[in-house]
Amino acid sequence: MPNTPNIAIVGAGLIGRVVAVSLSESHKVTLFDRDDRQGSLSAAHLAAAMLAPLAESADSSLSVMQMGQRSLELWPGVLEKLQKPVFFQQNGSLILAYEQDYGNLVDFGHRIKGEMGKDYSSLTPLQLEELEPELAQQPHTFQHILWLPEEGQLDNRELLESLASTLEQRNVVWHQNTEVSIENRQVVYDGERRSFDWVIDCRGLGAKDQILQTGTEHGKHKLRGVRGEVVRLYAPEVNLNRPVRLMHPRYPIYIAPKADHRFVVGATQIETEDQRQPTVRSALELLSACFSVHKGFAEAEILEIKSGLRPAFEDNEPKIRVDGNLIQVNGLFRHGYLLAPAVAEQCIALIDTALPKPPVFEHLIEFTENSHD
Repeated sequence: MPNTPNIAIVGAGLIGRVVAVSLSESHKVTLFDRDDRQGSLSAAHLAAAMLAPLAESADSSLSVMQMGQRSLELWPGVLEKLQKPVFFQQNGSLILAYEQDYGNLVDFGHRIKGEMGKDYSSLTPLQLEELEPELAQQPHTFQHILWLPEEGQLDNRELLESLASTLEQRNVVWHQNTEVSIENRQVVYDGERRSFDWVIDCRGLGAKDQILQTGTEHGKHKLRGVRGEVVRLYAPEVNLNRPVRLMHPRYPIYIAPKADHRFVVGATQIETEDQRQPTVRSALELLSACFSVHKGFAEAEILEIKSGLRPAFEDNEPKIRVDGNLIQVNGLFRHGYLLAPAVAEQCIALIDTALPKPPVFEHLIEFTENSHD
């Protein structure tokens, strides 16, 4: 690739791989990561990968919702570039509540930034039966239901695998299991210091001690970890066609059905950097919640129970910071899969100015005085 920028991407989680696949079509890319090919240590490996801009808008900004909607438009094109198929669907999602939690559902509906009756609607039990027959056949009939028809999801681990295979097929140099730092906009690894035309830092919490501290008023740019806990199940007696969220006294719990009767069950967020494995209380809450939704989960096989931290700034907004030839991408919070294509599109446009200018999302990109024009 003569006369093209030589680009280093540090961090091969979700955003690092998406950016690497896009740039490697026409640029020389070198990828560095302390993790393995599977991304086992990354937040992306743990996630449920729901693409739900409207549901997430109840607790996030309008900008996050708009970026999520842009990503939903971009995901099919991203997946078309990959070497292996990835489970992807856009069948909408359901929000359910028991009678005692009806007030939580009403409040949730009020906080959604869409238009009632257009972007989402209330369903009757009969309408629920048309969408999810098995939910309507449960001993407890849900009377309080919200239907968000445009929401989607994909399989996170299939995606990480397919992104890896695509990068390997393109012969991208990938330094795995390698401790890396960035100093003076250079990449330092194995005792060597290397310069690149561009360095893109996608390390998430791995960049916590090196993240630029520009614009730190009110601490809004201080990076933190937010704990998430996830159970993966194999439940051959359960058939669900779309993700389901259940109102919960502490937080909405989601059940995301993947291919072959596999399900990802989790909670949105816990404000702690505790890195222990899930507690007994958390495991009981997640498992009892999914059992209450569908009795077929009683005989499900528990494949995995894990916890992890997701990188977030104090305003829970993602940031792209440009300092000379260094681009730092961080703070995707619990919205990694929701926002990845839109954030990557912005990042790529900073390097490849020949591309059409993408939509501008307020507050996403910050420039220092050293930044390129």
